[in-house]
Amino acid sequence: MIRPVAVAQGVAWFPARTPTLPPATHTNSYALGDGPTVLVEPATPFEDEQAAWLEWAHALATTREIHAIVVTHHHPDHVGGAAHFAGKLGIPVWAHAETASRIDVPVARTLDEGDELILGSQRWRVLFTPGHAPGHICLFEPGLRIAVVGDMVASVGTILIDPVEGHVGRYLSELRRLEGLDLDLALPAHGAPIAEPARLFRHYVTHRLMREAKIAAALTRAAAADLDALVALAYDDAPEELWPIAKLSLESHLLELERQGRAACDSGTWRPASRASEP
Repeated sequence: MIRPVAVAQGVAWFPARTPTLPPATHTNSYALGDGPTVLVEPATPFEDEQAAWLEWAHALATTREIHAIVVTHHHPDHVGGAAHFAGKLGIPVWAHAETASRIDVPVARTLDEGDELILGSQRWRVLFTPGHAPGHICLFEPGLRIAVVGDMVASVGTILIDPVEGHVGRYLSELRRLEGLDLDLALPAHGAPIAEPARLFRHYVTHRLMREAKIAAALTRAAAADLDALVALAYDDAPEELWPIAKLSLESHLLELERQGRAACDSGTWRPASRASEP
């Protein structure tokens, strides 16, 4: 794997091996700025990869000032090197307040919707995009029409919405907002940069709504069922070995149907909402 890779003037891509969800094997870090610079996603916990990451950072520091490390969200495959890199480079970590409350690394600056990172001639705007994670942020540079999109989409693998901390409805809303930016390039955490990303954002929304409809139909067909029974119905198009992961996505969609008043749960048994009060 060749790294780093120049993406645009003042934007570089550095993939590092992480313990992420297969089939992805790496999490991407990015250097942003054509003067002052931030490094996004201090991801890898592996010693050999951390050494390579720091070599990259030190090379950047010979020609520019590195201001901070930015975290898109708190998941382990995104923050595995945060404390190590911040200590070795002597720079602060910036993240959303919801992320700061979930990581064991001091966050010097909390980032929120509308904040701007002025990095030379580039102005990276913070977009608060929860749904996949409570503190998820993206970074958008209008002049370049490029956005760092974290785990909103991926060009390798898929995006899991966990039922404990995720929110399907908000995730879809934020995908639609990203689609409306009319980007030339999206920089995901997993896989190569995405050209014409609006098409992929739209595909993700369409696919999620298709899955939601299939889950709703499975719920109606079953009348009353637990997650194990429903996953066999709603994910009959997926290999059975993926059902344990699919069950997490299933529960997230069921919670969204519950928010919409279309489903209800009683002691682990899910029913269409209209049947919730029936014996």
